[in-house]
Amino acid sequence: MANRLAILWALVVLAVGVHQVHFWRAARLDTDVLALLPEDEQAPEVDAATRKLADEAGRQVVLLVGAKDWASAQQVADEATRALARASDVLEPAVVDTSALDLAVDFYRPYRDRLLTPAQRQWLTRATPEELGGTALMKLYQPAGARMTDWNADPLGLWPDWWQARAAETSARPRDGRLWLSGEGREWVLLTWKSKVSAFALGDGARVTAAVEQARARVEAAVPGARLVASGVPLYAEAAAAQASWEMSTIGLGSLAAVLILVWLTFRSLRPILLVGVSLALGCAVALSVTALVFDRVHLLTLVFGASLVGVAEDYGFHYFAARQGKAPSERGPVMRSLLPGMALALVTSVVAYLALGVAPFPGLRQMAVFSAAGLTAAFLTVVCWFPSLDRGTLPVTAFSARFSASITRWPRITSTRGWWLTGAAVAALVAVGLWKLEPQDDLRQLQGAPANLIADQRELGRLLGLPSPAQFFLVEGDSDEQVLAREAVLKQRLDALVAERVFAGYRAVSDWLPSQAQQREDAALSARAEARAVAAVSESTGEAPTRAAFAEEPLTPSRFLAGPAAATIRQQWLGTLGARQYSVLMLRGLNDPQQLPRLEEATRGLEGIRWVDKTAEISGLLGRYRRIMGGLIVAGYVAVLLMLGTRFGRQAWRAWLPSVLGTLITLALFGWVGAPLQLFTVLGLVLLLGMGVDYGIFLLEHPGDGAAWLAVALAGVSTLLSFGLLALSATPALRSFGLAMLLGEVTIWILTPCFRLPPKKATP
Repeated sequence: MANRLAILWALVVLAVGVHQVHFWRAARLDTDVLALLPEDEQAPEVDAATRKLADEAGRQVVLLVGAKDWASAQQVADEATRALARASDVLEPAVVDTSALDLAVDFYRPYRDRLLTPAQRQWLTRATPEELGGTALMKLYQPAGARMTDWNADPLGLWPDWWQARAAETSARPRDGRLWLSGEGREWVLLTWKSKVSAFALGDGARVTAAVEQARARVEAAVPGARLVASGVPLYAEAAAAQASWEMSTIGLGSLAAVLILVWLTFRSLRPILLVGVSLALGCAVALSVTALVFDRVHLLTLVFGASLVGVAEDYGFHYFAARQGKAPSERGPVMRSLLPGMALALVTSVVAYLALGVAPFPGLRQMAVFSAAGLTAAFLTVVCWFPSLDRGTLPVTAFSARFSASITRWPRITSTRGWWLTGAAVAALVAVGLWKLEPQDDLRQLQGAPANLIADQRELGRLLGLPSPAQFFLVEGDSDEQVLAREAVLKQRLDALVAERVFAGYRAVSDWLPSQAQQREDAALSARAEARAVAAVSESTGEAPTRAAFAEEPLTPSRFLAGPAAATIRQQWLGTLGARQYSVLMLRGLNDPQQLPRLEEATRGLEGIRWVDKTAEISGLLGRYRRIMGGLIVAGYVAVLLMLGTRFGRQAWRAWLPSVLGTLITLALFGWVGAPLQLFTVLGLVLLLGMGVDYGIFLLEHPGDGAAWLAVALAGVSTLLSFGLLALSATPALRSFGLAMLLGEVTIWILTPCFRLPPKKATP
């Protein structure tokens, strides 16, 4: 029977090997970090809008190069441009210089008559013929200079004001062929570059950051006191990737080395290390194949998280070799049969805990849950099916393992004495106070772990340029392009009142650059009437017969606008068709006070087809909702595990169950005492504690008084602590919260579990 199982598992492993060859040849690894985030549960169009905005912003690197005077600013801007141009394999310049403005002016010229600001509409509606004539005469006889168009094409001088309104969307202005602004004691040149790869695609090193730092060094060396301020998602993504790489290499490899040293001290044989290594390798291979079959593609971060299997999957091998130590090779089969019930029960609790991670709507967590559950199962089957056959030769008891196995007899045992009851009451009081002090914190902004210099640069850029935020915006939908643009215009009327109250600085809307066709016709008719009166007045005053220039007969359409040069800066806000509807995004500038967000949401009241989107609040709410759901699952899980343990251990089941419950409560209380916030990632750590912590109690109840079982539990606890608990040292807030929960919980459960072992009379080795 054992040989048949070994052969059957070998066939499965062979099939997995074939699949692995196909998988790696097809390169079905996903590196897009956005693929890990949850989609909007009620509104996929909001998710599409966010992804489009993020994709556009995800490649952009904005730089301001400044010096005390304009000449020096131009000099250092040239230095920065030359330095960035050397990184042409990852960066390319974005076209935002004054040549782009000239192209846009030429594009709009045939449509000048239908491009009016709200203030111009009001003035043209109420202006008398005398006012119009006087204005036209003034424009006609004003001193010669640079003009955007001839007098007869714009007799009232309306067009410059329309462009001035568009230019207000940014502080930068054309100057000497560059985009310039002045602020904070310096003259600045705006440079905009784009990354050639998505910032969310991992594995491309920190080449954008290196190029920016080289440009910064050139700027500071060229002119004393010159500065370069840079911001962009690629810089944040590379900083996060570098941090993750460092943590994985130091924490991951460090914990693996510590586990190997511990195994060597315990067994003084390469055989346990090699066979446990085989079980881990097969566990990872099977996990990868199962995940690829379920999800088609496997995310790179899933593989990174899969490395944490080292901390759990080796437990089955540890239990086998701890029990096998000091026994003859002929006892391999009986040893495995004696361990099998406890190992199977431990596998079930751990797999259920891992799969519970998949309840959260994060695609990344679901992949990790399937990966880990499959990996654990494969490692278990490798140990059960192959270890009795492959483990040949003797395995003597080492001095280290003998001393540690004997330590179980000296470990305190909780009994019904006055001292233990007083201790329990004190701990209960401390836990109750800690839980009372515990505060949940689901704000997404608290999970940011970006370097301080990047945040400082972003804030300075925001002050100087007034860039819109992709985190809060209005989503406008309609049956047609025309309806979307018309609804934007209605929304803008309400927002103008808030801008006047300085709730925020302004907005950027597609309809500012592309008015609805109805608006174009109305404005064209209005300007035609007004300018006809103005031209007539000028003719009467001068005795000449000037004529008004002709303009395009057809309105400017979305397709033509999007194909033209003027759409470059606004194209990402036009979502086009999603499903059967049309969508656009209206973005806000200078929104610095979170207290004003409700007023913006209130602005949409009664407006059909307009939705206020606050992605920060939305994801924060999602984190909070699933924190509560996962908390409920933990409670239900503990009840289910107790029932499961009861079928195996009867009235003694509480001895395996209670340490994990206490470990969870004490961990939460410690969070409360130290002021650490309770987050979703804290709760996810507690979910894993439920599955892993109960395992220790199961093995001590399965083998009461057996020092080998205690040795295996100790090895498993230390390896889990090294694999997960060291994440508490991570600089990433989410990982740190997860690791801290695992560290505190694992230590507490590991200490408490032997305290609840069976009394000596029942603990017969």
